[in-house]
Amino acid sequence: MGKGVLAVVAGLAVWVALTAVAGVVMRAAWPAYASVADAMTFTLPMMIARLAIGAAATLAAGFVAAAVARRSAVVAVVCGALLLAGFIPVHIGLWPKFPVWYHLTFLLSLVPLAFLGGRFGRA
Repeated sequence: MGKGVLAVVAGLAVWVALTAVAGVVMRAAWPAYASVADAMTFTLPMMIARLAIGAAATLAAGFVAAAVARRSAVVAVVCGALLLAGFIPVHIGLWPKFPVWYHLTFLLSLVPLAFLGGRFGRA
């Protein structure tokens, strides 16, 4: 059980680290993104880029969780489920800022992408 908890924490830490670094890089490399980031008035390409970053970070989180736990698919799913539980209230608060498809794409992809990343991490 201790290894499973450590694996989930490691996966979540990877998710936070990757998204934080990607956010800094996007602001530095994309001036138009930086100018609207605080107001969250993103264009379609910006929203797609944010979703891609979230997807990559979720895959990596599942991968790391499964790799740390050594062959456990459960930890990757738990990692994705915790991300989902944490982001539902965030997205409820942000509901008017983004189109419904954006919220649903992000939220509904968390558990499956973490599971998929976990499958790679177990291989």
